[in-house]
Amino acid sequence: MTNLITPTRRTLLKGMGAGLLASAALPGHVWGQAAPIKLGFQLHRTGIGAAYGRWYERTAQAALKVVNDAGGINGRPVEIVFEDDATDPKRGAEVVEKLASQAGCDLIFGPLFSHVVIGSAPRAGELKIPYLVCSEGYHVASGMLNRWTMQPGITDVRAQVSSMAPWVTQNLGKKVTMVYPDYAFGYDHRDFFTEAVKAQGGEVIAQIAIPPTETTFTRYLPQIPTETEVLYHVMVGPAVLTFVKELGDFYGSGARPQIFGFIDSLEAVDTASPGLEFLEGTHFWEAHNRVKQADASEAETFYRAAVGVDDNGASVSDAADVATYSHMFSVWETLSVIKKGMEAAGYQGPADRQKFVEAVEAMTTFDAGQDHPQGAKVFNGKTHQVFGHQFISKVEGGKLMRVHQTAIEDGQYADAVDYSTQSF
Repeated sequence: MTNLITPTRRTLLKGMGAGLLASAALPGHVWGQAAPIKLGFQLHRTGIGAAYGRWYERTAQAALKVVNDAGGINGRPVEIVFEDDATDPKRGAEVVEKLASQAGCDLIFGPLFSHVVIGSAPRAGELKIPYLVCSEGYHVASGMLNRWTMQPGITDVRAQVSSMAPWVTQNLGKKVTMVYPDYAFGYDHRDFFTEAVKAQGGEVIAQIAIPPTETTFTRYLPQIPTETEVLYHVMVGPAVLTFVKELGDFYGSGARPQIFGFIDSLEAVDTASPGLEFLEGTHFWEAHNRVKQADASEAETFYRAAVGVDDNGASVSDAADVATYSHMFSVWETLSVIKKGMEAAGYQGPADRQKFVEAVEAMTTFDAGQDHPQGAKVFNGKTHQVFGHQFISKVEGGKLMRVHQTAIEDGQYADAVDYSTQSF
């Protein structure tokens, strides 16, 4: 498998107009007259996904630099066109249209929020343009989308929760209350974690859905049953810090259930922030450890430096600027898959889009390394979904320290679709 990264030369990245980042030629490396490959990035620059979007953009720029340092794709320089979808489904479909029809992009990648992906993917299918999402919902693998839509850079919620439920029920408790956002992403958590807990002999005794635009949560917290042994929380949006602080105020210093959260509830938030002291000893799911662990690989060290994140998970230039580290690697790894797919397909232009999709469908494994710093993965070309390791971390001294790593097979499940048999 060709490595994405061979950092033997340095290129100068220059902005090429609003929303466009391109690599320039440099001494010793001549692009000639090769037209650039143009990749569209559907970016949550504003709206409830803005914290993610900021780091997704930084990660995309860092990965782009590495690709162009290594000679581009098929000997051609690569450009990325960023377009804001405001984390809005309707706007998302318009962005797909704009990137495909007006900007002339070869493919589109990058969206995270499930409702935006679901609102945008049908338009990508109609336009017959590859659409590689950096989301987590089960919407791709469920079969509800189309053959042009793929998720090769990050695992989905079904895989995440089913692989971790055994550890949660064995170590924290079996009577679970769930607090989750009231939209597709939250419903995946509700449905698949409830099912996984039941399979372990446990029970979800309460499900509390909260609108993702909510700004205060005090009226929801009294709904948590007193017999709850494990409080499972996954929240998103700009009020996540408020949610966690109000949860701490609700329980105070008295008795409380074990708390297991998805890091979504604290992405871009320092776990050592004032008011979060009650999180000490609680557990979180992480897809990629925010705090650099003692056994970090060379690839992880390279990636962390490339995206400008320090050992604590914050920007190297601003310790208060905490990265969305458990999600943004998906952008880096998706660009790696794009490069591999285009090279395998001999991609020259839009006429080869179908060949690109077929080339990615033929992939089966991704080795851990600079292309895939989060870890090794298995790709299912029928369901267009990737599977990887999950991590459970414990807050110790205000830092997230890994206490458990799942096996890839722990998260795999029976196929619900075979996109490879569908027409283009």
